[in-house]
Amino acid sequence: MFNSSSITQFLLLPLPGTRQLQLLHFCLFLAIYLAALLGNGLIISTIASDHHLHTPMYFFLLNLAILDLGTISTTVPKSVTNYLWDTRTISYAGCATQVFFFLFLMSAEFSLLTIMSYDRYVAICRPLHYETLLGSRVCVHLAAAAWASGVLNSLLHTANTFSLPLCQGNVVEQFFCEVPQILKLSCSTSYLRRVWLIVVSACLVFVCFVFIVVSYVQIFRAVLRIPSQQGRHKAFATCLPHLAVVSLFVSTGIFANLKPPSISSPSWNLVVSILYSVVPPAVNPLIYSLRNQELKAALSKLIPGWF
Repeated sequence: MFNSSSITQFLLLPLPGTRQLQLLHFCLFLAIYLAALLGNGLIISTIASDHHLHTPMYFFLLNLAILDLGTISTTVPKSVTNYLWDTRTISYAGCATQVFFFLFLMSAEFSLLTIMSYDRYVAICRPLHYETLLGSRVCVHLAAAAWASGVLNSLLHTANTFSLPLCQGNVVEQFFCEVPQILKLSCSTSYLRRVWLIVVSACLVFVCFVFIVVSYVQIFRAVLRIPSQQGRHKAFATCLPHLAVVSLFVSTGIFANLKPPSISSPSWNLVVSILYSVVPPAVNPLIYSLRNQELKAALSKLIPGWF
C-alpha cells in the first residue's frame, strides 16, 4: 500500500522490446527533439532579427515557437535520458514540475492559436482596421493573456492532482507524467473536485474551438468574395498554415482524451501521447515555413543557400 507522503519517485512507462529496439526509439526521440529545436529556433531567430517580420502575425508566431520549444523540452529530454541509461524513474517533485509546465504550455498554446485566428480574421475581414484593432500594445496584452491563462489552468490542475492521496502504486503508464495516468493512482473518492475542474476546462476549450471555427467561416466567406485569383491565393497562403496547426493540435488532443477504451493499452497510450505532445512542436515550423514566402525569404537572408 502506498500513500502520497511515502512516494518519493514515480516509474514511467518503459519502451517495449529488446535493448536494441529501445536504443532505436531513443535515436528517434532525439532526432525529433533536435528537429523541433532547430525548426523553432530558426523561426524565433528569423522573426527577432528581421524588422520586416515585426507584425502581429509574426509576433504571435514567435510566441507559438517559444511555447512549442517549451512543450517538447518538458517531456522529451527526461525520456531520452531514461532510455539511454535504461531507467524509468522520475522524482515526485520532478513529476509535479513536469505536469505543471506541460499543462501550462499546452493551455497557453491553445489560447494563442485562438488569438491567432482572430488576427487572421481581422487581417482579411477588416483590413482597414487592422492596425487599430491589433496595435503593438494590444498584441502584447493578448499574448500575456494567453500565457496567464495557461499558468492559471495549470496551477488549478496540478494542485488538484497532487493534493489527492495516492495509494495505487507509483507506476505511471506513460513516457512522461500525465494527469490522467496519475489520477489512476489515486484512492480518493472526492470525484466532485475533479469533475468541476474537467468541466471548467472543457467549457474553455469548447469556447476557444467555437471561436476558431466561427472566425474561419467568416474568413473563407471573405476570401471567396475576393475577385482576383492572386488575392485569394495570398489570403489562403496566410491562413492555411495556421489552420493546419490548429487541426493537428485539436485532432490529436481530442483523440488522446476521447479514444475508445477498446484501444486503450500502454502501447496505444504511448503512440497517442507522442502524436499530441511530440509531433506538433516538431512539425509546426515546417508547416509555417512551407507556404509562407515572407518567412522563407527572411530565412534565406539568415542562412544563405538553405532556402
